[in-house]
Amino acid sequence: MIDTDRVKTPDFSRREVLALGVGAFVVATMPLAARARRVLVRRTLPVMGTIAEFAVVHRDPARAHAAIDAAMAELRRVDRLMSRFSETSEVGCANRLAAVRPAAVSVATAGVIREALGWAAATAGAFDPCIGRATRIWDVARRHVPPPQALVRPLAGRGLYRALDLATWRGEPVVGFADADVELDLGGIAKGYGVDRAAEALRRQGVHQAIVNVGGDLYALGEAGDGEPWRVGIRDPHDPAALAGEIEVRDAAVATSGDYVQYFEHRGRRYHHLLDPGTGAPRLTAVRSLTIQADTCLVADAAATALYGMPRAEAEGVLRAHAPDARLVREIGGRA
Repeated sequence: MIDTDRVKTPDFSRREVLALGVGAFVVATMPLAARARRVLVRRTLPVMGTIAEFAVVHRDPARAHAAIDAAMAELRRVDRLMSRFSETSEVGCANRLAAVRPAAVSVATAGVIREALGWAAATAGAFDPCIGRATRIWDVARRHVPPPQALVRPLAGRGLYRALDLATWRGEPVVGFADADVELDLGGIAKGYGVDRAAEALRRQGVHQAIVNVGGDLYALGEAGDGEPWRVGIRDPHDPAALAGEIEVRDAAVATSGDYVQYFEHRGRRYHHLLDPGTGAPRLTAVRSLTIQADTCLVADAAATALYGMPRAEAEGVLRAHAPDARLVREIGGRA
């Protein structure tokens, strides 16, 4: 559905259940009591290369739609600033210019880059926002065979994040690349930031109960109803029609990274979109999906990407040191 689609349920009864099914999650909860006289307003739109889904509980449907409009505007703004697919975005301009001269970025983009570099340092480069060239070479959404090793090998194990300089010039943030192979890709963190901005837009509009679900990144605003938390079901990567587990979430974010959405198969092996900067290729791991819960979706998104395939004890150590508000809630491996 496109962003003009507007779906409203009548006032709830206690027997009804809200279910959202975009990306890695299904959300189900008992709704508000009928006496609350509230409605559920749902909208979807394509953004950031996936589908954003909103579910807002409010007494006034017009106010709910206005709040969703504001949240959608935030997601589009983040996409315009940080998409690597657009030459006119700040990330796109940096990728064209920053190896030659400093490229200006907004405070928002600079903040997300700074967070990404923090995760790169915390994981010794297991998360690297500068491997966009490798991501572009693999292009798993369109490829059917792996790219030549001659293209991949020169990008492996480079620690390219160390060649990105985030500075200021005349009081404004700028980025520079000290290595011509640096290509900025905020795909592992910008979507989470966008979800946070969308949730904040809902709050500013007076919404206190909502779900923002953008692919594998979700924020649960407030409570589902009658003081109960939202119940978020994690899809089983072996069977998208089934759930592998369920967690309760209230004013918190959940993000999942997995090998079962963006991938191609070649000669019995699955090549997914989660690259290992050490090899410049899809990460070799028995893990099919990893789910992180955190106070913000920016942290949950970055952590789910950074820690995917990392030994669990090591991953939990990174969280304790770098993101103590976050926790690893589910790791799903391959079937025997």
